[in-house]
Amino acid sequence: MKIAMNQGTTLENSTLELDLQLLEKYGYDFIEIRSIDKLKEYLETHSINELVEFFQTHHLKPLSLNALVYFNNRTEEEYKALLEEYKEMLEYAKILNIARIVVVPLVSEKKILRSIIKQSCVEVLTELSDLAKPYGVKLALEFIGHPHATVNTLSFANEIVAEVDRENVGIVFDTYQYYAMNSTLEDLKNTDFSKVFLFHINDVEDYMPGIMLDEDRVYPGDGVIDLDSILTIVKEKGFSDHASIEVFRPEYYQLDAEAVVKTAKEKTLKVLAPHFLTEEVK
Repeated sequence: MKIAMNQGTTLENSTLELDLQLLEKYGYDFIEIRSIDKLKEYLETHSINELVEFFQTHHLKPLSLNALVYFNNRTEEEYKALLEEYKEMLEYAKILNIARIVVVPLVSEKKILRSIIKQSCVEVLTELSDLAKPYGVKLALEFIGHPHATVNTLSFANEIVAEVDRENVGIVFDTYQYYAMNSTLEDLKNTDFSKVFLFHINDVEDYMPGIMLDEDRVYPGDGVIDLDSILTIVKEKGFSDHASIEVFRPEYYQLDAEAVVKTAKEKTLKVLAPHFLTEEVK
C-alpha cells in the first residue's frame, strides 16, 4: 500500500513547490495535484518542464489531477467552458504522465430528479471518456457526501459507473464522503473494486450524517469512522495500490505544513498497519 497526499490537506499553508519538497522528504509515494488552483499558482513562477523534471528525478510521482468540478446538469454555455477546461487538464496529464483525473458532480440547492441526474452523468462521462481515451487517462467520479450534491452516495456512484460501462471510468472511494451520507459496508462489499481508481483516507468528528462539512475532517484514526471495517473489506477486495490522505481541516492550516505532512503519514500508517503486511505499507 503506497501513501499519497491530496493537496487539500495543506491547502492554506503550503504551495505545490513546498508540498513536493515535503512529501519527498517524508517518503510519500504520490501527490494528488490540485489543478484548479495549486498548479496554476505554480505555473506563475515555474515552467511545466520544471515539474516534469522534478518527477523524473525524485521518488515522488503524481497520482491524479484534481478536479473537473460540477461536470453534470450544466447549461450549454457552462458545459462548453467545462470541456475547454477538461481538454487543458488532459494536456497537462499527458505532459506530467498522470493517469487519473477526478471528476466532481454538481452541488446545487436546486431540486433535480434522480433520473435526470443519472442521465446527465452518463452522457457527460461517456463523452469525457471518449476524449480521455487517446491520452490513456482514467476518470474517477467522486461522490460528495452532502445533501445538495447530485451524486452523494457510493451506491449511486456505482450505479452511474456501471451504466457508463467504460474501462476508463470509475470512482473515488473516499472514507469521509462514504460516511457523511450514510453509505454502508454492504454498499462497499457490493462495489466493483476494479472500478476504484482512487482511495482517499481520512476521518471525521462525531456529527450526524447530512450536516458534516469538509472542515470537520480529521486525521485517520482521530475520528469516528469505522476505518478498521472499511479496510478489512478493501483488503478482501484485493485493493492495495495506494491510500491518499485528504483532510480539509482549518486548524491544521494554522500549523506548519511540514508538521501536517509528517503527522498525516504517521497516523495513516498506524491505521493501515493492522490490515496490510509490512512490505505493503511504507
